[in-house]
Amino acid sequence: MRFYNYIFSFLVGVVFCVSIFLLLGSRDTEQVREERPVVSAMTVTPEVPTTVVFCGKTIDLTRYNMHEGLDRELSSFTYFHSTTLLLFKRANRYFPLIEPILKEYGIPDDFKYLAVIESHLDPRVSSPARAVGTWQFLEATGKQYGLTITPTVDERCDVYKSTVAACKYLKDAYAKYKDWAVVASSYNAGMGRISGELEKQHVDHSLDLWLVEETTRYVYRIIAIKQIFEHPYKYGFVLRARDLYKPVDCKEVTVSRDIMDLADYAQKQGVTYADLKRFNPWLRDRKLQTAGKSYKLLIPQEEDMYYKTPNTKVHNPAWVVGN
Repeated sequence: MRFYNYIFSFLVGVVFCVSIFLLLGSRDTEQVREERPVVSAMTVTPEVPTTVVFCGKTIDLTRYNMHEGLDRELSSFTYFHSTTLLLFKRANRYFPLIEPILKEYGIPDDFKYLAVIESHLDPRVSSPARAVGTWQFLEATGKQYGLTITPTVDERCDVYKSTVAACKYLKDAYAKYKDWAVVASSYNAGMGRISGELEKQHVDHSLDLWLVEETTRYVYRIIAIKQIFEHPYKYGFVLRARDLYKPVDCKEVTVSRDIMDLADYAQKQGVTYADLKRFNPWLRDRKLQTAGKSYKLLIPQEEDMYYKTPNTKVHNPAWVVGN
C-alpha cells in the first residue's frame, strides 16, 4: 500500500512540475510574441556604400551629410517600387538610343541616369516650371542648344535631338568646372547659380554647398539610381526579360513639306494617329508646319507592335534573372 501511495505522490509531483513548466513556457512564448511578433513582410534599410564611382571618379561617402544624402535616395527608390520598376522597363527601350550619343560627344555613360531622374524616361513629360522632354529643357535653354520649338514642333520631346542638346550643355559645363559631379549639379540649378554659390560659400565642390533641397538631393539621386540599376537584385528588384519594354522597329520617313492633317497622314502610313504621336512625341499639334526644314517621322512597323511573344531584347543582362 505504501508503494502505491509513493507512486501516486510521485505522479502528482510530475504533473505539477509539468504544469508549472508549461505555464512558464506559455508566458515566455507570449513575451517573445509581444517583443518579436510574426510579420508578413520585412522592411530593411538599403545598404549605403562607403564609396561610389561616378563618371570614373571615386566619391567618399563616409561624411555624415553624404552618407545620409545617399541613404535617403536609396530608400526612396528602393521602396517606391512601382516607379522604379517602370524605370528599368523604359530603360530597355531608351538606353540603346541615349548611350551611343553620350559616347559620341565624349560624355560619361553615367549621365544616362541624369535623364532617368529628370523625366523617368518619358519623352512627353513636362514640369510645373515648363521644362519639357527626356532631358527637361526650358524653352530658352532648348533653343540655345539647337532645338526647334514652334507651335507645331517641340524637339525637346525628340529623344535623339534632345540628347544631343544635353551633351552640348554638359560639355560646356565641364569646360567650366572640370568635375562631372559639379556639372550634374549645374544641370539642375544652372551654371550661374552653382558658380555664384561656390564663390560665396568659399568651397570648391557643389556637394559642399548649402543649396535648395532639390539641388542638394540631385547628385545623390543620380548616384542612387545608378546603384540600383547596377545591382537590382541587391535592392530587391527581380525582373525577367519578358518584363522589359521591347524596342519597336520603325521606318524613317523624311518630311520637308507641311502636313495639314496628321491623322490623315498616319492613316496613309498604315498606323493610327495615336501611334504616330507616341513614336514622334515632338509633334505638338494636329498638323506639322515645317517652315522650310526637314523632319524625320518614325513609323512603327505593324508586325513589331505586339507582345505576341515574350520580349527577348535585354539591354543589360544585370537587370534580369532567369527567363
